[in-house]
Amino acid sequence: MWIWLGLAALALIGELATGTFYLLLVALGLAAGGVAAWLLAGLEWQLVACGVVLLLGLLVLRKTRVLKKREVDASRNADVNLDIGQTVKVEAWSQDGTARVWYRGAHWQAELAEGQPAHGGEHIITEMRGTRLVLTPKGDATGATR
Repeated sequence: MWIWLGLAALALIGELATGTFYLLLVALGLAAGGVAAWLLAGLEWQLVACGVVLLLGLLVLRKTRVLKKREVDASRNADVNLDIGQTVKVEAWSQDGTARVWYRGAHWQAELAEGQPAHGGEHIITEMRGTRLVLTPKGDATGATR
């Protein structure tokens, strides 16, 4: 019994160090094996208890989609792309809705966000499309909140 619980404690320590749910499931399975040993079950039933609890936990996590990778649109997310929300100054827009702006010590190609008026002045970066900045005029509330 103590071997099972000792291994469960080690798995919990590993879980705290890595932050994955898999080691938590392993720890729960090992604890179930320890409970089976405490109930004086044979080694085969201890292994079955460990495996069943581990597999049931994995099924629960998959059904609740806790382990599903969350897709993040990095082109619009300021938590992923630190350029989102920064201010640039546009001197003038060309006929095709693009401009060259000075940002972070270099010239960047910029385009106007869809539905925005084309006028010079300060703009906010609301999206990155490759190496092209998508800009919204600074006075527009939708650009400031994205």
